[in-house]
Order: sequence, then C-alpha cells, then structure tokens
Amino acid sequence: MNFIVLKKGSIIAILVTIMIITVGTIWALSSKNSYPTVSLSDKSGEKQVIQLVTGEFKSETPAGKEIEAYRWDPGTIVVEKDNPVELRIYGVNGMEHPFYIEGTDIKGTVKKGEETVVNVSFSKEGTYRLICETHETIDRNGPMIAYIVVD
Repeated sequence: MNFIVLKKGSIIAILVTIMIITVGTIWALSSKNSYPTVSLSDKSGEKQVIQLVTGEFKSETPAGKEIEAYRWDPGTIVVEKDNPVELRIYGVNGMEHPFYIEGTDIKGTVKKGEETVVNVSFSKEGTYRLICETHETIDRNGPMIAYIVVD
C-alpha cells in the first residue's frame, strides 16, 4: 500500500495557491464594467460643466538648454451635441493664453490666477480644437491644443 505524505508547508502552499486562483477568477469575471473617464449629463439640455487648467512642462536637454511646453489639461474632453457646455478654464502656468475654438467664432484669453468661463453649444458632431494662439507650434513651446469631441 502506497501513502502520499504531505508536509504542513506543502499543504499551506497548495491552499494559498487555490485561494489566489479562486479570488483572481472571481475578480476577472466580475470586472466586466468599464468606468467612464468623462461624465456626460444625464438629462438632455442640462448644462455640462467642464474644468480645464493651463499647464507647463519644463526640462533640460543634455546640452543644458531649457525647453518647455504648454498644454491644456485635460487634453481631450467629450461633450454632447446640441447641449449647452460651460468651459471653466483656470490659468495656472503662463501669464496669458489667448485662444480660439477652431470651427467656431469663440475667442478668449486665460490669464494666470484667473478663471475664464466660456459658454458654448456645438450643433455638429466632430472634433474641435481649442488652440492657444501663443503656443500653436513646437517652436513656440506648444502645441497647446485641446480636443473637444462632440458626440
């Protein structure tokens, strides 16, 4: 007659392995929901408020030259077609950022330490660019462009 002898450490290792596999399987099967990074208003016609800030990255090249780039944060936002949107843009970095929204007649300026409020409604789906006129290209410390996705 043959006997299988298991030491206490082996039994514990087997039980821990079974527990890890069970918990991992339960987690994998129950995590089917995706979580949105943007929340759209629940009610049609309700104003959607979006907070943005101006930001800046600074670094130094190996040769010692300082380089910087400005940006809008978040860089991409999603809004609903035909619903009112309030963009609340706070100036954190840079003295001022004159901007326009491509494909519209909206223009404005964001100043450091101040909040600029822009009310807009988009009647066509698509992607609109929020462009800082001071930092439009890489050679002007940009591109400082945010994307407004109208869905």
